[in-house]
Amino acid sequence: MKIDLEVSLDPTLGCGQAHRWHKSDDGSWEGVWRDSIIIMRQLTAGSVEVLGTDDRRGITRYLGADDDLGEIISKISEADAYVAKLAENCPGMRILRQDHWECLATYVLATNANVARIGKMVESVCDHFGKDLGGKHAFPTPKQILDGCDCIGECKLGFREQRFITLAERVESGDIDVEAFAEMDYDTCVKELQGINGVGPKVADCVALFAFEHMEAFPIDARISKVMENIYGITGSYKTVSEYGRAKFGKYSGYAQEFLYHADFIEI
Repeated sequence: MKIDLEVSLDPTLGCGQAHRWHKSDDGSWEGVWRDSIIIMRQLTAGSVEVLGTDDRRGITRYLGADDDLGEIISKISEADAYVAKLAENCPGMRILRQDHWECLATYVLATNANVARIGKMVESVCDHFGKDLGGKHAFPTPKQILDGCDCIGECKLGFREQRFITLAERVESGDIDVEAFAEMDYDTCVKELQGINGVGPKVADCVALFAFEHMEAFPIDARISKVMENIYGITGSYKTVSEYGRAKFGKYSGYAQEFLYHADFIEI
């Protein structure tokens, strides 16, 4: 089906927000969304083709259609000329609306790992525990992980293994209500997320931004730390750098962070 939306698939699916999308030689993107194998292809700057699902509303929302991109770009561009230039040269990049459980579990695996390593771990977990979709597997539920956890060692998660199992146990038992985070304000959300083993400030901010729609989150990793120092002269603790970003860019700080994260790949 054709979806009319100002979205650029390359930066949106390829900038490290989600880890199950892979670009094919023909320029299309293949991945798994919910229980479907999806292929997306850029048609024009304002439209994409989506194969593998008939859920127009769901996949359109996943692509960030609820965001007023014009307003967002205007606000963060007013705040900073460098980000304005990045946004101008990377039109259509959106923040995905990821599944709450999948995003939280994925970012627990993402601790101290690069994008390629995260992707391998996520695919291994899906292949071992997720529903077989025919060539690919869905992201597993907590129960599916616990039912098959005797083979968790085969996923090669390293020190993340027990954290991952414990998270599944706590969610399956009801000790953690993943959906409850969606009802919290930003400060409460990141505080409560950090009560989960394996979730520090950066992971909490990533999950708050990519799963729970807190667009004011400003995650800091090594790449963003370098950008913040080189461009703005800001160094210090996670809190210091993140709060600077949030104060500078306001309620759409997460979008500014994505442009800054992607800066090395944007020609300006």
